[in-house]
Order: sequence, then C-alpha cells, then structure tokens
Amino acid sequence: MKDINITNHIIAEFYKDIQDRVSSDVIIIGAGPSGLVASYLLAQDNFKVTVFEKRNQPGGGIWGGGMMFNQLVLPDDLQDFLNQMSIKFKLHPDNLISVDSVHFSSALLYHATEVGVKIFNNIGVEDLLVVDDMVRGVVINWNDVIKNKIPIDPLTFEAKAVVDSTGHPADGVEKLARRGLVEISQEFPMNADVAEKFVVEATGQLYPGLYVSGMAATAAKGGPRMGPIFGGMIKSGIKIANLIKQTWRSS
Repeated sequence: MKDINITNHIIAEFYKDIQDRVSSDVIIIGAGPSGLVASYLLAQDNFKVTVFEKRNQPGGGIWGGGMMFNQLVLPDDLQDFLNQMSIKFKLHPDNLISVDSVHFSSALLYHATEVGVKIFNNIGVEDLLVVDDMVRGVVINWNDVIKNKIPIDPLTFEAKAVVDSTGHPADGVEKLARRGLVEISQEFPMNADVAEKFVVEATGQLYPGLYVSGMAATAAKGGPRMGPIFGGMIKSGIKIANLIKQTWRSS
C-alpha cells in the first residue's frame, strides 16, 4: 500500500539521519543567520555539523526582514560573500546593500545543506552536556515537549564544540547561567552602528566548549539589540567558524 510505503520511508530515513548525528564535530543550536553561515563554512571544510532548530522553520529572524517588510540590509563589504552564495542584491549609494529576505534565507539554507550540514527542526536543546568543566554536547527533546513541560526524558548528542546561535534568548548560555557558571548581561536598546561592531567583537568562546554567535553573543555580553540589518550576523558566523577551525586544527 502506497500510504504505508510513504510512512516507512519517512521513518527509516529520519532515524538513519539522526542516528548518524549522535556524534558530530560541531553542534549549532539555532538555525539563524550566524549559525547557518558558520555551519556552511565549517561543513565546507569537512567538519561534521549538526544544527538543532526548535522552530518548524529554520532561518531565525531573517524571513520577516523589518516589521515583516521582507527586505534586509547589509554593509557593502559583504559583496564577495553574497556573490559566493549566489545571492542577488541591490547596492545603494550610502554603502548599504538591500536583499530580499526570503531569497537570502533560502540561499543560506540551500548552501548549508548542500555541503552536508544536517538541520533538525522542531527539536530544542533542553540542556547542555558538561563533562570535566567543558561543554561536550547537548541534551535534546522535541520542542513541544520542552515548551509544554511534558515529563518525557531527553536524549544526549555529543560534539567537540557547541555554538549557541539562538538569538536574543541565548538558550545555550542560559543553561549555564542558571547554574552560576556564566553570566548573561542585559541587552541595550537598538543602535545599529554600535551593534554591528559589538556582535562580531562579542563572538567567541564563552565557556570551555561553548561558543556564542549572533544575537546570542550580544545577549551574553550586553550589547545593543538589532533590527533588520544582518551584516554583523554574517560576520559573526564567519568569525565563529574560523575560531573553531583554528582551535581544533591546532589541538
């Protein structure tokens, strides 16, 4: 029966995929812009990268642009990156670039998955795996289980490095903060000029094995929140990928 065949294929392929990712080189929490950029650059360099996204739709805040006007803005020094990703853009006289947010999101997702990144949506990170004072993986569950506080035991996935790219909530950092292992600062009001630089400067390793990128880095370090400008997010993703490469290639 066709319906049963469809069900069998879905179950078989999903379990094959997820069992293959019980151990990864890098686990990224959140499929927002910085996480997707980092995942693409790492996988392109032969790192085994797994992304867990708690929402049904990967892409983070990219899709909505500004107030659901589906355009986003970037600085003009990202033209090479956009060309590398085959993303169409419009260059303005004020050294800013505008990009269709749906096109941008789709391109990031396509290129990341094309080079081997595996994205599991609807799965949230319930906790972090910490061994000998180092983050060595994540504890996952279906997001609806976490959201509704259903008493269902989670599963653990290991990695050499974990990246929190969950945006404003900084979900991974929060797991350590509530145990007093790190501190989360309060975000400041919006200021694009300051925020674009701050998010890149704040990107890095916050705790052994746990890296922060994008707005999770801003939330952890107390920088200004941001609107529909995503240049800092792309640069943050590039920086975190390079940091992880340097760390694990030299170890």
